[in-house]
Amino acid sequence: MRKRTLWTLAMLTGCCILAGCSNQSTQTDTAQQTQEESTAADENTDQNTPPEKPDGEAPDGEKPDGAPPDGQAPDGNGPGGEKPDGAPPDGNGGPGGQSQAPTEYDAQNTYTEDAAVTGESISSTGTDENAVLVQNGATVSLTDVKIDRTSDASTGGDSSSFYGVGAAVLTTDGTVKVTNSTITTDAAGAAGVFAYGDGVAEVSDTTITTGQDTSGGIHVAGGGTLKATNLTVETSGESSAAIRSDRGGGTMTVNGGSYTSNGTGSPAVYSTADITVSDATLTANGSEAVCIEGLNSLKLTNCDLTGNMQDLSQNDCTWNVILYQSMSGDSEVGNSTFSMTGGSLTAKNGGMFYTTNTESTFYLSGVDMTYAKDNPFFLKCTGNANQRGWGETGKNGADCSFTAEQQEMQGNVIWDSISQLDFTMKSSTLTGAFVQDESNAGDGGDGYANLVIDKDSTWIVTGDSVLTSLTNNGTITDANGKSVTILDTNGKILANGESEYTITVDSLTE
Repeated sequence: MRKRTLWTLAMLTGCCILAGCSNQSTQTDTAQQTQEESTAADENTDQNTPPEKPDGEAPDGEKPDGAPPDGQAPDGNGPGGEKPDGAPPDGNGGPGGQSQAPTEYDAQNTYTEDAAVTGESISSTGTDENAVLVQNGATVSLTDVKIDRTSDASTGGDSSSFYGVGAAVLTTDGTVKVTNSTITTDAAGAAGVFAYGDGVAEVSDTTITTGQDTSGGIHVAGGGTLKATNLTVETSGESSAAIRSDRGGGTMTVNGGSYTSNGTGSPAVYSTADITVSDATLTANGSEAVCIEGLNSLKLTNCDLTGNMQDLSQNDCTWNVILYQSMSGDSEVGNSTFSMTGGSLTAKNGGMFYTTNTESTFYLSGVDMTYAKDNPFFLKCTGNANQRGWGETGKNGADCSFTAEQQEMQGNVIWDSISQLDFTMKSSTLTGAFVQDESNAGDGGDGYANLVIDKDSTWIVTGDSVLTSLTNNGTITDANGKSVTILDTNGKILANGESEYTITVDSLTE
């Protein structure tokens, strides 16, 4: 059902900017930025735009040079055709607006041949210039260097988000190796280290601090590759995810270190790429923890992840991790994948997981979860009110596969009839209810919610629940240990229980 909707939308021309997660660009032509990096989906004006795309139309030109990482999309290929209309979340996501790849870059230091730089201080104060630019296949090592990038006149925007204009360190065709160094930026669009196109960045044991909007800590776009080891990264601006990607994607591998974002619309991780992080601390103090858009992925292993998204009137809900499709054109339509094994996940506000207007896959195993005080939901798999242009109203649900293995979970699972949810529990426990909420489902659809409980799993029911299919090989009780009555849609008792709660299903397998 979701695929059908996305394919239909994908034939529409003219992509609007994302309005959810926000990799926002602060371009003068685009007044609003998507939350990056907050779904990062919160708008800058609301101080929680999803990844950071501003309102407006996405560029009409071709995608940035450089191919995204090879490989097949999870669970199949995404629909073909042009991107559908719609805006990315305000908060996460790459900025929209009109932008073309620069024919040349301004830089304080340009390297087109192999070089080794040790113990130097590099200062850049020019408008939209790079402190260090690596091109022409050169391999450049920067060891024990201090890089300072400051400019009051820099504009940031799409050129910075998509192509690395104004970044402190940029590689577009070559390899830059940064070791035991300090990088500080105070300029719009001044990312710390940026890999674009055929560029490769390897950064280790380095401190990166950025101060203004659209200034991620480490950043890839256009198919760039970045490897980070034991970094200390902190960003303060809007649309400035600590780990950030944008149009054209790329590959990022992060091991160890600390990554902190403080701005609105600035998740700890904003993914329009394939990103793997292990043994790191990831904190978003003013945004959701993670935003993944379209055919992209984030795999976390033994990480401590925290988000603190603000409540915004233009959002249907508040979340900690979002998987969505903004329709801005900054990511291919397809399956968004979030995988987390070990470590901890903390939501300081809102529900834990939200997916809308996309195909999505979640996998959790052995994660220590801490929920917000109100904890409105554990998982929300529904359409949205389209206040941000995420798909067509009444047809923008999610097709979601959610697997929990050796996982403790708390909170309701919310779904609607324009979405498809397959929820599987393996040696896991869920305390909550399955709630069908048609608020954003329009005239409804043929969606479903299927739950599979294996023999080592337990569902502790906290309210009346509705499912399409229930396969139960484990235990279902309420919080008092009482069995729960299961009814079919005609009210026939399929399993008699003692609890005050009931579960209504189309089919039951035990």
